[in-house]
Amino acid sequence: MTSAPATLLDAALRGVLLALLFVLAVVLARDRPRLPAARAGVALTLGLGIQVIGATPLFEALVPRLWQAPLVAVSVGNAVLFWVFVQALFDDDFVLRPRHVIAWLAVAALAALNCAVVAGSASVLAPVTMGLQRAVPLVFAVLAAMAAAAQWRADLVEGRRRLRVFIVVTGVGYSIGMLVVRLASPRGQLSQLSATADAAMLLLIVAVVAWRMLRLAGSELFPAALGHVAIPLAAPDAPPVPIPMADERMPPEEAATPAAAEPSPPPHPAPEPAPTPSPDAEPDPAEDRLAESLQRAMAVDRAYRSEDLSIASLAARLAVPEYRLRRLINQRLGHRNFNAFVNGFRLAEATAALADPLKRELPVLTIALTAGFQSIGPFNRAFKTATGLTPTEFRRQKLAES
Repeated sequence: MTSAPATLLDAALRGVLLALLFVLAVVLARDRPRLPAARAGVALTLGLGIQVIGATPLFEALVPRLWQAPLVAVSVGNAVLFWVFVQALFDDDFVLRPRHVIAWLAVAALAALNCAVVAGSASVLAPVTMGLQRAVPLVFAVLAAMAAAAQWRADLVEGRRRLRVFIVVTGVGYSIGMLVVRLASPRGQLSQLSATADAAMLLLIVAVVAWRMLRLAGSELFPAALGHVAIPLAAPDAPPVPIPMADERMPPEEAATPAAAEPSPPPHPAPEPAPTPSPDAEPDPAEDRLAESLQRAMAVDRAYRSEDLSIASLAARLAVPEYRLRRLINQRLGHRNFNAFVNGFRLAEATAALADPLKRELPVLTIALTAGFQSIGPFNRAFKTATGLTPTEFRRQKLAES
């Protein structure tokens, strides 16, 4: 039998946690309602709220299992939502796909079946289905860690890089820790002490994440809702274009029209409004020299043609610390992802080659590989995202005009 102070403490922790989750969901839904990261965040916070209620010791002890099944389904499905949220938060090009929804539905159905029917029965399937459910948090925690690690090096937003590490470490640690605790508990139910510790730990994680997410500027955490990138085209034999700014965008309907693809001199780099230093800030000669070196390496030496170009290798080439180069590309040029920054140069070269009548017989694959893409798939996706057209459609359109 649990003591009244312990029950009150547990209730207080869960009440604060539910209030914080609600505030976080409202802020995400209000500020960036159309972004996948915000939508995934809202779904995860609501799912965690249901999990907080369903994991209450009194609820687990008094409510019939059949009635608990929907809450258990959502709670176990939160492992999938965490994986989706990590992908959406740290990959600006993330798109919710049917496989994400199918994964959540499958996990939720498995958990509901186990709670309502299988758990406590003598079914021969019980060890299999229960084993699968217990493996879900571990599997999706590993997938979330892999998704974060895959984009961490290319992330240019320093505040988001730190938040990325915290979310992955604490999220994976929490998932694995609670899995171990439930495996060691009778019938998988938490004791009063472990349930209170669970609520306290989750409250601490959510409080830190909420504080850091709300503290980060919206432009740092989430990408701007913009259309296709306007790829500046140069004449086939002209010198490479200057370093493109991240905010050189155009509406999708203009990017898909012939007029949008007309060659035009690109604007010279200028600081994006968000990271512009204060008017009283003194010019930094060292940063100016680094910007010139970066311009020369990318636009003249065509460093972007290297398939394995990374922020580390480019920093080594320029003989500067990696953090300085990352800060320059992010705060001065306005780019959030190093791969997207490099692909801007590759796409500019590829569009010029595709529009050149003298290269009409040159295969698209050869053009993509020469520009620095490792294969045709990533090139096609990047080109379609940037222009609204496939490379073949773009070439056909430009050659018809010429």
